[in-house]
Amino acid sequence: MLRSHGEEPPNTPEQGVRWTSDQVLALAPDDASRKAGNKLGASGPWSGAGSSGSGAVWGLCKGSGSKPYRTVVDTTGPAYKCSCPSRKFPCKHALGLLLLWAAEEDAAPVAGAPDWAAEWLEGRKRATDKEQRDAGAGQSAKTSDPEAARRRAERRSARITAGAAELEQRLTDLLRGGLAAAEQRGYGLWEETAARMVDAQAPGLAGRVRELGAIVGSGPGWPVRLLEECALIHLLDEAWLGLEKLPDPLAATVRTRVGLTSPAEGPPVRDDWLILAQYDSSDGKITTRRIWLYGRGSARTALLLSFGAAGRSPQQALPVGLMIDAELTPYAGAGQLRADLGEQFGAPVPIGSPPPGGPAVAALDAYGKALRDDPWLDAWPVTLSDVIPSPGASPGRGTQAGQGWQLADSDGDSALPIAPGALSRPGLWKLVALSGGGPVTVFGECGHQGFTPLAAWAARSDEAAGAAETIPLI
Repeated sequence: MLRSHGEEPPNTPEQGVRWTSDQVLALAPDDASRKAGNKLGASGPWSGAGSSGSGAVWGLCKGSGSKPYRTVVDTTGPAYKCSCPSRKFPCKHALGLLLLWAAEEDAAPVAGAPDWAAEWLEGRKRATDKEQRDAGAGQSAKTSDPEAARRRAERRSARITAGAAELEQRLTDLLRGGLAAAEQRGYGLWEETAARMVDAQAPGLAGRVRELGAIVGSGPGWPVRLLEECALIHLLDEAWLGLEKLPDPLAATVRTRVGLTSPAEGPPVRDDWLILAQYDSSDGKITTRRIWLYGRGSARTALLLSFGAAGRSPQQALPVGLMIDAELTPYAGAGQLRADLGEQFGAPVPIGSPPPGGPAVAALDAYGKALRDDPWLDAWPVTLSDVIPSPGASPGRGTQAGQGWQLADSDGDSALPIAPGALSRPGLWKLVALSGGGPVTVFGECGHQGFTPLAAWAARSDEAAGAAETIPLI
C-alpha cells in the first residue's frame, strides 16, 4: 500500500540513532578521505562537540592554523558544513566528527547548538522549506511557453531520428563486412560513431556505441558479446523509429534509454525506506552514485541516482543499514525504478529486519519479467533469502580464486552464479564469513552475467529482537 503525503507511517522508531563506523565510512568520497577521517575519529583533536539529539552534530577540530575548523553535520540529510578549504564532500573533518559521535556516546553530548552551528542549521531548514514551496511554481515557470517547448522537442526528436537512422546504416555495414573487420579498424571507428550520436543529441545511443568499442578484442568470445550488444542497439533504434506505435510506459522507457531526460513526475510516495546499498561507478568523465532503497510499507524498490564531475564524488549520500521516513517521487517508464528523494521526516533509524526475499528461481523470474518491460536492462534488484554461498570450483591451476561461486538455496533446489565482476571484491569473502556455511539473506542485482551481492544479513532466530545489522558487500 502506498502512503500519500500527509499520512503518518505507523510505529515510527525512535529518532536520532547513532550510526556505526561502517555507515559513516560508506559516505567517504574516496579511500584517502576514509583514512584521513579515521585519524580524526577520536576525541583528541576535538573540542566543543555536541549533538541535538534529533540529527545535528557539531564540533571544533584543531588543524594546522591558529583557529580550529568549525564542522557541523545534519544527519537527516545528510548534509555537511566545514570551514576547512577542502573540496571533498564530505571532508575528513565531517567524517571524523561522525566517527567520534558514532563511537563515543559521551563525546558529543546532547546540548544547545553554538551560534555558528545553529545559524547554518536554521539556514538549511529555511532553504529546504523554500525549495519545497517553490517546486510547484518552478515547474509552472518551465512550462509557461508550451509552444516554444514543443518546437524544441520536435527539433531534438528530428535530430535523434536522423542519428538513429545513421546508426542503423553503420550497424548494417559492420555486419555486412563481418565482425572480424571490427578488430582491425580499432576503437576510432566507435568513438567517431559515438560523437555522431552526441551531435544528434542522443547521449544514450552514444554511450551504448562506446560500449561496443570496449567489447572488441576484450577476450575470448568477444564476437558473441559484440553481436549481442549490436542486437540491443538495433532494437533500441527500431523502437525509437516506431515510437508512436509503442504503449506509453514502453515509449517512456525508450526515450530514457535514448537519452531524453524527463523530470520525476509521479505522485510522491511516503514510506519508511530501508537504505540497502550505495556504490559509485565512473566512466572517466562522470561519477555515478547508485543508492538502493526498499519501502517497508509500499513493498517497492527504488533507485536514487546522483552524479559528480570527474574526480569529485556526488553530493547525495545516505547511511547504508538505516531507515528513513521520507517521500520519493518516481520517474515514468516501463519497469523504471529511479526516483528523486524529497522531504525527510526525522533522522535515520535502525532497520528492524531485512527486506523480504525469495529463492533463486524467484529472482530469475523477477528479472525476466523486468526484461519484458525494459529489454535493455543489465540487472534487476532482488533479495534472496535462506541462501548459502558456495564455490562451484576449487581454486587451482588454470582457475582464479573464487571462480564458480554461487548462492544456493538452503534446500538445494536452485542456485544463482555470482557475477564475474564481484568475484575479486572483498565483499565476496565478507559474505562467506557472515554465512559460515549457514543461510543468509542477500540483496543485490540479478542480471545476465549472474548475481552481484550488495548487502547481506545474518540469519536470526528471533526477528523481533533488536535491529538487523546490514553488512555492505561493495
